[in-house]
Amino acid sequence: MNRKTFVQSSMTLLAAAGMPAIARAHVSTADSKEMIPPYLKPGDMIGITSPAGFVLREGIIPAATLMQQWGFKIRLGYTIGKRDFTFGGTDAERLDDLQKMLDDPQVKAIMCARGGYGSVRIVDGLNWDRFKAHPKWVIGFSDITVLHAHIQRNFGIATIHSKMCNSFPDVWDTADPLQKDTIESIRKALTGERMSYTAEAFNSLNRPGTATGILVGGNLKTLETLAGSASDMNTDGKILFVEDTGEYLYSIDRMFWNLKRTGKLARLAGLIVGGMKIKQDPLDEQFGKNIYDIVLEKTKEYRYPVCFDFPVGHQVNNYALRCGTKHQLTVVTGGATLTSI
Repeated sequence: MNRKTFVQSSMTLLAAAGMPAIARAHVSTADSKEMIPPYLKPGDMIGITSPAGFVLREGIIPAATLMQQWGFKIRLGYTIGKRDFTFGGTDAERLDDLQKMLDDPQVKAIMCARGGYGSVRIVDGLNWDRFKAHPKWVIGFSDITVLHAHIQRNFGIATIHSKMCNSFPDVWDTADPLQKDTIESIRKALTGERMSYTAEAFNSLNRPGTATGILVGGNLKTLETLAGSASDMNTDGKILFVEDTGEYLYSIDRMFWNLKRTGKLARLAGLIVGGMKIKQDPLDEQFGKNIYDIVLEKTKEYRYPVCFDFPVGHQVNNYALRCGTKHQLTVVTGGATLTSI
């Protein structure tokens, strides 16, 4: 489908917004800590909004086109194409657009257009009453960790940590196979397929073991900034995954001290360390520890499995993870496997 066709079909979808929503099953609850929104079926609607950074309207066309090919309807929020400096519209506009998506019974999933910064500026203004009564999938990563953490802490509702619209390839047929595979994982997560991922890189510093628990996590810096707030993540008994980009090693060390001092590492079921794109230290200010040293120092007194180099984060191999749902983590020195239960 070319861009002109997509724009025309988008207008048709918007014109049909008043049609009754398809009847849905009740939200399933696997246990007292796990609440899963209904998985999507053909004809269901995905809303796209910009709660953080701005994105040009044409920037979401490849993503919207592909998701239509998956069989879903697309509704564009009015923040798509808006810009207020670095943000996708003013705080009031971004809050209102996301609120409309949360409240609209026709929208079954909300894809955040991109990360950047901005979700923390609006999260406390959102009304979650309709979302709690009729949960739906919230999709994104990086700055969207704010929403994942807030939803998990306050409502225990599952969300999807994954790539967003700005990570879809412009031309699907010629895209890198790994990029295509990670995008396809979003469809699988939305439709309820069993998810299983393997970190195949040999790492003698992995701490072997097996763990079962609710999967939580996201961007490490964002989790640090949420400590002590209404969005602070509870990690007790959970499998925690973390990732980050553009940080110096001393800053990563400080973030892991934050996790340790706030008790978030003490009672984990397991720890997954994803992509960590580190800034190079100035030659006269070498930190002296690498990411493996930092993590193992903070977790040496614990016995749960620890996995490094997992395919999640600001990188091509960033697979969709269903946060807030049960997973099994199996770690060996030769890698690790994470499987949804």
